[in-house]
Amino acid sequence: MIRNILVALLLAAAASVAQADNAAPALASAPVRRGGEPALYAAEGVVEALRQSVVSAQVQGAIVELAVKAGDAVKPGQLLVRIDARAAEQALAASAAQADAAGAELDVAKRDFARQKQLFEQRYISQAALDRAAAQFESAQAQRHSSLAQTGVARTQSGFYTLSAPYAGLVAELPVTQGDMAMPGRPLLTLYDPAWQRVVVNLPQELLAGLAANQPVRIEFPGLPAASRWQTATRVTVLPVADAGTHTVPVRLDLPAKLSGLTPGMFARAQFALAQGDSQRLYVPLAATFRRSELSAVYVLNEQGRPLLRQVRLGAAVGAQVEVLAGVAAGERVALDPLAAAKVR
Repeated sequence: MIRNILVALLLAAAASVAQADNAAPALASAPVRRGGEPALYAAEGVVEALRQSVVSAQVQGAIVELAVKAGDAVKPGQLLVRIDARAAEQALAASAAQADAAGAELDVAKRDFARQKQLFEQRYISQAALDRAAAQFESAQAQRHSSLAQTGVARTQSGFYTLSAPYAGLVAELPVTQGDMAMPGRPLLTLYDPAWQRVVVNLPQELLAGLAANQPVRIEFPGLPAASRWQTATRVTVLPVADAGTHTVPVRLDLPAKLSGLTPGMFARAQFALAQGDSQRLYVPLAATFRRSELSAVYVLNEQGRPLLRQVRLGAAVGAQVEVLAGVAAGERVALDPLAAAKVR
C-alpha cells in the first residue's frame, strides 16, 4: 500500500515538472490596435540651403590667387579669389592723375574769376569779360567733377578683381585653379550658409486640400545618425505655382537652425498629416519591431503565450507607434522585447 502511494506521488511530481517545462515564460506584450491617428502621406525631397551663392567674375583676367579650397569655412569679407588687376590699377592711376590736373585747372579758373570780378567792380572790364571768366570757372568745376566720377568708376572696377565672401559659410565647389582665365559670368566657386537650411518636396496638387491644418510635419533624414534622424519643420511654405508637366506644387519646409550633418542635396522624406484619418489602420509599438536585412518582423504570442516569428510590412511611424500594413490582425498580442522572445524555445 505504501509502495503504491509513493509511486503515485512520484508520477504526479514528474507530470508537474513536465508541465512546467512546457509552459512559456511570461513576456511583456501589447495588443495590435486599430488607430484613429491622421493618415500620413510621405513625400521625398532634398535639402537645400536658404543662402547659397555662385560667386562669378565681373571682369576678365587671370586668376593669380585662390585663398580658399572646397570645404573651407569662411567669414564675411574674407578673401576668396584674386584676379590680375595690373591693367585696372594703371587705369585707376591715370584717372587719378587726370582728376588732379582738373583740380589744378579749377584752382586757376577760380582765382582768375575772382580777379575779373574785382576788375568789374572797379569798372575796368565789361560784363561780357566777367561772363567769360564765370563760364570758364564753371567749366573747370564740371571738368573736375567729371574727372572725380571717372576716378570713382576706375576704383570700383579695380575692386571687381578681388572677390570676397558675402556672408559666413562653407565653400561647396571650386571648379577653377590658379592660372585659369576668369570671364564675366563664369562661376568661380559655390558658397552656402550651413546654419539655415530647408527641405523642398513636391506634392500632388490634388493632395493640398486634404492636408490637416496646424499639424507638424515630420522629416526623416536616413543618412543621419539615429539621434538626429527625425526633425520637425519650423515653417511650411506652399509656393503659389504648379509644375505643368507633373502637376505638383513645391513645398518648402524650414529646418531648425544649425543642424549638424546636413548638406545641400541630401535625401529627405517628409510626412504630412491628412485631414481624414483611417480607423482601420493597425498599429504596434515601435519597440516590438525589428529588422534583419530586408526583413521586418514581430513576435506574435499564440494562445499558449509562446512567441512566433511573423513577417510584417511596416508603414510610417507615429511617435512610439508604427503602422503595420500587412502581417498581423487587430487584437493579436506582440512581444515588446524581440530579443527576449527570440530566446524562448
